[in-house]
Amino acid sequence: MVGFWISAGAMVVMVAVVLLQALRQAKASGPDGVEDLAIYRDQLAEVDRDLARGVIPADEAGRLRIEVQRRMLEADRTPVQAVTNRPVSLAWGASLIVLALAGAGVLYLSLGAPGYPDLPIAGRLADAEAEYMNRPQQDDLEAKAGPFTPPADVNKTALDLIDKLRTAVAGRPDDLQGQTLLAQNEAKLGNYAGARKAQAQVIRLKGDTATAQDYSALGELMVYAAHGLVTPEAEAAFADAVRRDPAEGSARFYLGLMAAQVGRPDRTFSLWKPLLDEGPEDAPWIAAIRARIQDVADAAGIAYTAPATGKGPSAGDMANAAQMSPEDRQKMIEGMVGGLETRLMAEGGTIEDWTKLINALGVLKASDRAKAAFAKAQKDFEGHPGELSALQAAAVQAGIAP
Repeated sequence: MVGFWISAGAMVVMVAVVLLQALRQAKASGPDGVEDLAIYRDQLAEVDRDLARGVIPADEAGRLRIEVQRRMLEADRTPVQAVTNRPVSLAWGASLIVLALAGAGVLYLSLGAPGYPDLPIAGRLADAEAEYMNRPQQDDLEAKAGPFTPPADVNKTALDLIDKLRTAVAGRPDDLQGQTLLAQNEAKLGNYAGARKAQAQVIRLKGDTATAQDYSALGELMVYAAHGLVTPEAEAAFADAVRRDPAEGSARFYLGLMAAQVGRPDRTFSLWKPLLDEGPEDAPWIAAIRARIQDVADAAGIAYTAPATGKGPSAGDMANAAQMSPEDRQKMIEGMVGGLETRLMAEGGTIEDWTKLINALGVLKASDRAKAAFAKAQKDFEGHPGELSALQAAAVQAGIAP
């Protein structure tokens, strides 16, 4: 803090010296009008020389003389006005400068954070490491959520069939097909804790033949069951997926999400940027990355400009928005979001449109509408884990993750 105050005091002194020097020069110099008159006399002499050499015609010389003489008349009135407007005392001007600088110091003390400590990179990395090591365990989060309650709108017949499937699988725990069906149907129902347990059994039964996608699906179900948090167990599953297939996109996306959750946006960027570059555009994680990668880069201090999607407002739209009052601009934004919301809720749409809507409603603090959009999109993409992953990430970003 001592170093800060020394630097701040030195800057205040330098600013004061510059302002006082400018004030002293203004006090010492003559009226601006006197200097202007000398310039205009030189211009009149130049016009006469040009006329004598035949450079300009007589009528043009006459016009130039009239213009210069008009300016001389204006300048002739300047000295009296300038002298009248100049400060009476150098000391008075110096007092004003000191008062202004003192006022700036008072404002900083009241509005700034003079006692705020430095945040060196080593300290931030240590905090991130501590947060990483202290993440809650999967079982603890699932226990905290309590027993699963089926949604009210689920068909009773479907619930009876799932109960029968659970009973059958419990009696035959080594039935690979049964465990696979149970994992799929529990996920469709929204019982992610049950689904991830069944998926773990699928991997156990497959043994060495379990694929990267099997492990990625397990980790994804764990994230859903943990309400969007990438737990140590989920991280281990994603790491296993990447070891089996370094190109596994879903696992790389969630490992990047985990890094962001523990305060390491630099690692998130290093994982998400290649995913965004590789594509394809319809990959389920692309929309979620597009929605957040600029914020991630900014938080990491990385100079980066997110690529345009080609689906946002045009340059004309942006220019028009810049001319609007804040109230009109807000109405325009709400109108655009409302139009997208109406279309998607009625007709459905792409995963990119749904994630864009959920993120936009989150920004507008329309939590109930965002939750409704999230629920509708989940139904539309039921049975598509990749798309459900992107929706879950958008819900986490919007602050409405279940």
